[in-house]
Amino acid sequence: MPKLIYSAITSLDGYVADENGNFDWGAPDEEVHAFVNELERPVGTYLYGRRMYDVMVAWETMDTDGEPAAMEDYAQIWRSADKVVYSKTLEAAASARTRIERDFDPDAVRRLKESADRDISVGGPHLAADAIRAGLVDEYHLFLAPVIVGGGNQSLPDGVHLDLELLDDHRFGSGFVHLHYRAAS
Repeated sequence: MPKLIYSAITSLDGYVADENGNFDWGAPDEEVHAFVNELERPVGTYLYGRRMYDVMVAWETMDTDGEPAAMEDYAQIWRSADKVVYSKTLEAAASARTRIERDFDPDAVRRLKESADRDISVGGPHLAADAIRAGLVDEYHLFLAPVIVGGGNQSLPDGVHLDLELLDDHRFGSGFVHLHYRAAS
C-alpha cells in the first residue's frame, strides 16, 4: 500500500518558520534539493493546508530557465502530481490537478491511501499534525537545517507520543541532515 509521508525542512530546534514567519534560513542548496527530488518522485498526491499551498503553488508557473537543474526537475515533479488543498476560504485552485476540500477527513484520507497507486505527501505542519494525531502518517522525512531560530511555527505537534524507527540518515556538505523515520508497529 502507498505510504502517507510527512516531509519538512526544520530548524534544529524544531520550527518550519521563525516567529516572523520567515523560512529563508531553510532554503535547500542544489545538493539538498536534488536529494529531496528523489524522495518526492514517487509522490502521486500532495495534501496541503491553505498556507502551504499558497507557498507551493509558485511551482505551477515558475520560470526555471537558467535555474539549477534541481529546481527545474522539482517543478516537473510538482506539476505532475495531484493536489488536495484543505481550506474553508479558498475559492478556486491556482494550479492544475488540484481540488479543494473544506475539511480534513481522516477517513477520506484512509480511503485515498487504500486506493492510491503512488505515495501521498502531507505538507504543512498544521495539516500534518491532524494526520499524525489520526495515526495516518507512515513515514517522516525531516531535514534539519543548521540553525536555531528560537520559536515560531513548530514542525511537529505537541501532545503526541509516537515510537519511530530510524530508517536512514544523511549528512550534506551544507550542514543539513536528513532523518528518515517510520512509525513503529
